[in-house]
Amino acid sequence: MVSLPRLKARREPGERPAPALTRRRPPARRRRFTSTQVWIWFFLTPTVVLYGLYTVYPIIASYWFSFVEWNGFEAEKTWVGLRNYQDVLADPQFWNSFTVTALFTVVAVPVKVIFSLLVALLLNSPKMPLRSLFRTAFFLPVVTTTAIVGVVMQFVFDPTDGPVNQLLLTLGLVDEGINFLGDSSTSLWTVVGVYVWKWFGVTLIYWLAALQTIPDDVYQAAALDGAGPWSMLRHITMPLLKPFTVIISLLTLESTLKVFDLVLTMTNGGPFYSTEVVEIYIYRWSFAATTPQLGFASAAAVIFGMFVCLLGLLQLAGIRAARKAGGLA
Repeated sequence: MVSLPRLKARREPGERPAPALTRRRPPARRRRFTSTQVWIWFFLTPTVVLYGLYTVYPIIASYWFSFVEWNGFEAEKTWVGLRNYQDVLADPQFWNSFTVTALFTVVAVPVKVIFSLLVALLLNSPKMPLRSLFRTAFFLPVVTTTAIVGVVMQFVFDPTDGPVNQLLLTLGLVDEGINFLGDSSTSLWTVVGVYVWKWFGVTLIYWLAALQTIPDDVYQAAALDGAGPWSMLRHITMPLLKPFTVIISLLTLESTLKVFDLVLTMTNGGPFYSTEVVEIYIYRWSFAATTPQLGFASAAAVIFGMFVCLLGLLQLAGIRAARKAGGLA
């Protein structure tokens, strides 16, 4: 096949070349809101306004209040600079509440994570009868109001008529009722136990979701090779759950810092400040004191908020590391 030569347009001497054709951009169109978008913003506006008034504004106001001396009743506020922060850091009760919060977290997180994993392994097995019933039973305390749970637990652990002490007396394990919530040596661990029971279902759901990501083909291939249940758990299940272990542990750690309502209704921080977490400490100085000190309480809240932010950064780093370890990045 013979290719024909391209014909070029002849140009006379002194003739200017024809200008190149340029593609003109269409004029920018103004973005118009459709009726659907209008309705979306119409329904979102109340949520945005309420969130701004009751979440964003209090956070910003707390930073401002932390630099002033104010009792919350008078209009006059005295600028004190960093004195509130110095007083908070020099207060032994603040460090006591911080220690209580740390003890609460160190005990509750491993217990909650480990026991929920063991229960999830049982409920994930197809040989387990009534799996749906047990899942519902474990998750049922999660949907109950925490304040109501705290009030009910006062009667449950009552040293005279409480069912727990009645059971211990009937079994002959104790000679007299134990004041679980009134004794500083048992009050914190009692609150920890109730907290683990209350939110056990959330961590359980996390583990069940993680276990369902493991394909059944892996277990079937291991069974054909003669692997037993313990070998599958050790060499298949646990290695594949490592990325989820980091994420679930960090989520559980963060949730243990939000126990204000449970502690307030069960012990109110007592006895002798043995269960006073940082949230109760802030509440005591801002609302429960005879003369409230909102500036001092706001400084304590800001310090605790910075600590929570550091944990949030740790959570993000842990999630990224877990994704890389699991090949999810």
